Amino acid sequence: MNNTNMKAAVYSNYGTPDVLQLTEVARPTPMPNEVLIRIHATTVTSGDVRLRKADPFAVRLFFGLFKPKHPILGHEVAGVVEAVGSAVTRFRVGDRVFGSTGMSSGTYAEYICLPEDAAIAHTPEQVPHGEAAALPIGALTARHFLNAAKLKRGEHVLIHGASGSIGTAAVQLAKSMGATVTAVCSTANVDLMRRLGADHVIDYRREDFTQGNARYDVIFSTVGRTTYTASKHLLKEHGRYATSQGSSSDYWHMLRSKLFGGHKVIGGVSSGGEEGIQELRALIEAGELRAVIDRHYPLRAIVEAHRYVEQGHKKGNVVIDVAA
Repeated sequence: MNNTNMKAAVYSNYGTPDVLQLTEVARPTPMPNEVLIRIHATTVTSGDVRLRKADPFAVRLFFGLFKPKHPILGHEVAGVVEAVGSAVTRFRVGDRVFGSTGMSSGTYAEYICLPEDAAIAHTPEQVPHGEAAALPIGALTARHFLNAAKLKRGEHVLIHGASGSIGTAAVQLAKSMGATVTAVCSTANVDLMRRLGADHVIDYRREDFTQGNARYDVIFSTVGRTTYTASKHLLKEHGRYATSQGSSSDYWHMLRSKLFGGHKVIGGVSSGGEEGIQELRALIEAGELRAVIDRHYPLRAIVEAHRYVEQGHKKGNVVIDVAA
C-alpha cells in the first residue's frame, strides 16, 4: 500500500455481511477546518447493520435508493490526530481523540477526516482506544432521550433493553442524574446490570415487566421490543415514555400527546454534537461512565463482526481494532 491509500471495508450494494469487502481506497486529506484521524478502533452498531441491509426500506431514501451513497460504514471512532487543517485550533497532531461521525460514516477504515467542531473530544488519558470508541453513539443516544424525557433526580426510570450499547449507557447516565433505575434484561445480564448500578433488575425471561406493580416516572425503550400502548399503565400521572426505536403506534401517540396532552411520548433521532461529547468525557473522567465491551474483532474480520451483531444478542458493544 502506498502512502496515499488506506485499507477500508467497503460495500457497493445492500445485503448480507458478505457485501463488506476489505480493499484499498484513497486516503482523505483534511480541509482547513478538519482533522485527519488515524483510526485505532471503531465499532459495529445495530445502526450499521440496518444501513448495510437497508432495513427498513426507508434507509434507501436517505442513504441511496439503489446502492449506498457512502461506501464505508462505521460511526464511532477512537484514534490519534495525524494531521490538521490550517484553520483548526482545538486539536494538534498526536492528540488522542474519540467521538462520533454523527449522520455521516466512514470509520471502517484506517483514516477519516472530521470537522473539528464535530462530536469529537480528547480521549481521557486512562482510557484505551477500544473503550473510547465504544462509548459515543450509545451514550449520546441515551443522553438525548433521558434529557428529552426531562429525567430528574429522585425519579424512577425503567430501561428496557438495558444490556445493549444504548441501554448500558442509559443505566449509568440515569444513575449519574440521581434517578432510581430498574433495568430489564435477560438472565445472562442480570449481574452486569447490578455492576453498572441498577437499583432493580427484571429478568424478562422469568418475568413480564408489564405485569408488575411498580410505577415509573420515565420508561425508556432502547430496542423497539415494547410500545407505549403495552406499557402506558406503568407510567405515573405525569410520566414520560421515550423510545430510540419507536413503532408506528408510538409515533401516533407522539402526535396525540402533543395535540391533546397526557403522557408525553418521545421518539425520533438523537442529537449530541460537540457539547454532548464533552459532557461524556467529563463523566468518563469522573468514573461515572464506562464502556461495556462484548467482543473485539480486527478489521479483516468485519464480516464476522456484522454476523454476530445481526443476531441481536450482543452485550454492550462490539469493537473493531483497526490498528491491530
